[in-house]
Amino acid sequence: MPAQTTKPTKRDQLIDAALELFDAGGFHATGIDAIIARAGVAKMTLYKHFGSKEELIVAALDRQSEDALACMKSKIEASSSDPEERLLAIFDIAEKQCADKGWRGCAFLRASGEFGDLDCAVHAAAANHGARMHEFVSQLCSDAGVTNPACLAQQLLVLHTGAIASAQIAGGTDPVCSARTSARILIDATRAAG
Repeated sequence: MPAQTTKPTKRDQLIDAALELFDAGGFHATGIDAIIARAGVAKMTLYKHFGSKEELIVAALDRQSEDALACMKSKIEASSSDPEERLLAIFDIAEKQCADKGWRGCAFLRASGEFGDLDCAVHAAAANHGARMHEFVSQLCSDAGVTNPACLAQQLLVLHTGAIASAQIAGGTDPVCSARTSARILIDATRAAG
């Protein structure tokens, strides 16, 4: 007997539609009417699950963060058993993402740009993704045996985020390749100092 698939909830339908439309058109430019039309639900359904468009954006970013980290973890685990190569794999994954013709840039960078107020819930959701990434990369650094995993993770994420932002602005994968080379130098320097 085939496994039964669960039907997405109305809340999930709204988040799926919002993610698709925010990616295509931005957060401010995407209206509630477009989201409910894409989700195939009534406006009342949206407000039953989310008190505002901002709440929907936060939920969408949280979902995207969970999905992105789960995908990254899976790809890294499959990439290599060598801890240093697994650490550098974050750049390999970013390179493939930036090379994808359909990629419109990092949703978290775009969200923090559109919602620049640090106290805004949307900006905080984007920052939360950064904190999750730091925790994950710190663990990879720890697995690689570096002396100060949190510090190296921060340095690597500055390279990673900067490379993605550069690729988002200029296109291409050169910034990510350069960042990977710099990351290797940082890892080697950390090992030599340790």
